[in-house]
Amino acid sequence: MGTDTVRTPADDGAAELRREQRGWYFYDWACSVYSTSVLTVFLGPYLTSVAESAADAGGYVHPLGIPVRAGSFFAYSVSVSVIVAVLVMPLVGAAADRTGRKKPLLAAAAYVGATATTAMFFLDGDRYLLGGLLLIVANAAQSVAMMLYNSYLPQIAPPEQRDAVSSRGWAFGYAAGSLVLVANLVLYTGHDSFGVSESTAVRICLASAGLWWGAFALIPLSRLRDRRATAREAAVPGFRQLAATVRDMRRHPLTLGFLLAYLVYNDGIQTVISQASVYGSEELGLGQSTLIGAVLLVQVLAVAGALTMGRLARAYGAKRTILGSLVAWTATLAAGYFLPAGAPVWFFVLAAGIGLVLGGSQALSRSLFSHLVPPGKEAEYFSAYEMSDRGMSWLGPLLFGITYQVTGSYRDAIISLVAFFVLGFALLARVPVRRAIAEAGNPVPDRI
Repeated sequence: MGTDTVRTPADDGAAELRREQRGWYFYDWACSVYSTSVLTVFLGPYLTSVAESAADAGGYVHPLGIPVRAGSFFAYSVSVSVIVAVLVMPLVGAAADRTGRKKPLLAAAAYVGATATTAMFFLDGDRYLLGGLLLIVANAAQSVAMMLYNSYLPQIAPPEQRDAVSSRGWAFGYAAGSLVLVANLVLYTGHDSFGVSESTAVRICLASAGLWWGAFALIPLSRLRDRRATAREAAVPGFRQLAATVRDMRRHPLTLGFLLAYLVYNDGIQTVISQASVYGSEELGLGQSTLIGAVLLVQVLAVAGALTMGRLARAYGAKRTILGSLVAWTATLAAGYFLPAGAPVWFFVLAAGIGLVLGGSQALSRSLFSHLVPPGKEAEYFSAYEMSDRGMSWLGPLLFGITYQVTGSYRDAIISLVAFFVLGFALLARVPVRRAIAEAGNPVPDRI
């Protein structure tokens, strides 16, 4: 005689969480195409070429009457977008905490970003101001949406599942970026056979990222649930929540010390990601198909690099592994400075180096930070983590743009970013992570 399986409320709750987790993964699948195809590959070189077509005889454009080298316009636009995001994020985050309604805010941010990205199809001729405006809107919206997206993680995954769930989200994003880049490469390299110009092919690739973002965002928005705000969350409005978190962090100076180190070296990482294609096209004279192939290589190797660095962290500890990755980043930038123009093979070697350290350095940083968060304050501290990340990541593009503005050399601009990795290394090396974990009130792992 068979027995009936009786489902318990716990079983139903676990099944609902798994459904939310699967939906959550798909937001990374939706939005990562913007980061890969738009911000990393196509928009930098294309917007730079549009700005150059609008430049005066001296190579300057004049947004709001300010003289700006056409080659610096993209980097400055990225910096402005980050500043806008930092101003908006505390207000949106406070509204989400106060009402408990994250999903409508996530939908608004996602569709503002997707719409701005789709509108990049109309970026042609000398419309560099339109390009800068759409970049600022799309990039700021992406930052706000990612803050809301990340804030779901403590709600949909218990602590013992959080690393795995977070890693799967990363994997979904890398997979989507790779898939769409292959399609972009087919369209771009074969644009004549498709009956479109090279410029039109680029604009189709930009707009298709926005359509992809908007279409696949429907999946997480259909599966994620809003939670009722607690009395404590509802009582703390606006920037006061951020200020309260910062005051609490001052009671954990070693956690704050790690966060500062991360902000510095991660700014360098984000700037390399956003400016590498401009360096490849403008300084090295490489074609768009070469740049697409290089970024595709980065996407594929980032998964392997993250897994490899995870194994290294188990053997040598996360802190030592991150420090090693910062040395590798510094060596990669130094090698990039000396790359010969018109040599795609060496650019692919450089891309391979970036890919092998990219995923791992970011994943291990997030994992190490999770050990430094006082119990019961995971969401609060990770909100500050995201805020601070975005708050610093305008400095790298600004330094890159200023260096090019002053020297007229992208080689000098790319090597200037070494400062972020050297300073980040020095700050991280000073953090006694075992003591920091203990002072945060968490058990200290055998290897960290």
